[in-house]
Amino acid sequence: MSLGLGCFDYKQVNMRTKLSVNINKVATIRNARGGNNPDIIKVAKDCEAFGADGITVHPRPDERHIRRADVPALQAVLRTEFNIEGYPSRDFLDLVLRVRPSQVTLVPDKPEQLTSNSGWDTEKEQLFLRDVLNELREAGIRSSIFIDADVRMAEFAAEAGADRVELYTGPYAHGYATDRDAAIAPFLETAKRVRQLGIGLNAGHDLSLENLKFFTDVIPWVDEVSIGHALICDALYMGLEATIAAYKNCLKK
Repeated sequence: MSLGLGCFDYKQVNMRTKLSVNINKVATIRNARGGNNPDIIKVAKDCEAFGADGITVHPRPDERHIRRADVPALQAVLRTEFNIEGYPSRDFLDLVLRVRPSQVTLVPDKPEQLTSNSGWDTEKEQLFLRDVLNELREAGIRSSIFIDADVRMAEFAAEAGADRVELYTGPYAHGYATDRDAAIAPFLETAKRVRQLGIGLNAGHDLSLENLKFFTDVIPWVDEVSIGHALICDALYMGLEATIAAYKNCLKK
């Protein structure tokens, strides 16, 4: 299968994809026993010291992992980029507008969802998203909209005013072992269109040491990957420092 990469001038694309470590799972462990062990502030600072380019959190309404109080505490100490994911309810927007992270990633999650496993219908939600994006822009916060690998959803995200889109990579990860070329094909098509639209490109969900390198080798203009579950699982065996180094190594071109 031809992936159709020949038309791109690699001198003109971003050749360094940043790694943002999602620390939700660390907060889940902390919350299981109460108290402050593990200390997510220390873990976030350690991730930075070990080479992470950013930290991602997703404060959900039930606070089952990241708590609302964690967000300003993290913002106060982080030296790299801070990415906050969430559904743009009024209370979520009030939080991020107060904290003013580097980036806010808008996800269409219902409160009961375990994880972000689908993208926005950016055509249907165009007016709603446009208003939210205007608020973020006025506050000087970079915006990213979580979408499926769908060219039309990328086009409507750009039309709404998004600075970036984040491709939901769950289907890619699930199809990788069977046929990685087929699995990545819709992502490559959408990524090409995103680049033509002149907006940034992020990716996340189920990316791992097994499938990350191929994804960013085929689509080297990915600005950022956000990885949590697989990275924290690997860290149980490898240690956090070695794990972050391994993921960063996957991103080398």
